[in-house]
Amino acid sequence: METVLSRYKAFLFDLNGTMIDDMKYHIVAWSDMLNNVLGAGLSYEEVKRQMYGKNEELLVRVFGPDKFSREEMQQYSMEKERRYQAAFLPELKLLDGLPGLLDQAKAAGIRMAIGSAANTFNIDFVLDNLRLRSYFDAIISADDVEISKPDPDTYLKCAAAIGVTTKDCLVFEDAPKGVEAAFNAGMDCVVLTTLHEPHEFSAYPNIIHFMNDYSGLAGKIG
Repeated sequence: METVLSRYKAFLFDLNGTMIDDMKYHIVAWSDMLNNVLGAGLSYEEVKRQMYGKNEELLVRVFGPDKFSREEMQQYSMEKERRYQAAFLPELKLLDGLPGLLDQAKAAGIRMAIGSAANTFNIDFVLDNLRLRSYFDAIISADDVEISKPDPDTYLKCAAAIGVTTKDCLVFEDAPKGVEAAFNAGMDCVVLTTLHEPHEFSAYPNIIHFMNDYSGLAGKIG
């Protein structure tokens, strides 16, 4: 893996489920909002399948394009995020091994960026509470793209912002739609199996490695 990592000039990280293990908290918050507030009647697994892209895109997938106004979708989105943050804050920490990888990558001159379908409100929640901003040369959120993952725009904008070609970028992801976004951007991918199993990624040839956390990468950057 050391030889593999040394091939890349930039690491692009998804956030939720990739840097922090919080996707179960998002599913619970969305289940509460969709079912108890909005009456969707979805099972846990059905909510899990909808967990990609922007919040507004999720609401449109579940309820159709004409159910809510833009203002209503923004209101429900923010309420869901407030519930998620309140529940997850006591557990907020980086995945094992990631602090060391960030330090090693920065010392080695590897450019780093975050490319997330989360909104700025949630990204700030993580970066500011964990004091991570100094590691990243660019941050692309849901607010910075018209269409979220699996559209490649999130990762293409990351590469452009840090001045690295797509073939020199390695993406760290946890979700099939995120891996698809990396594939569509022409980028290799490492998958964190925090929520999904390896067999769920069988359609994507750009995956070079699966792992539970980053502890196996300690000292792997020369």
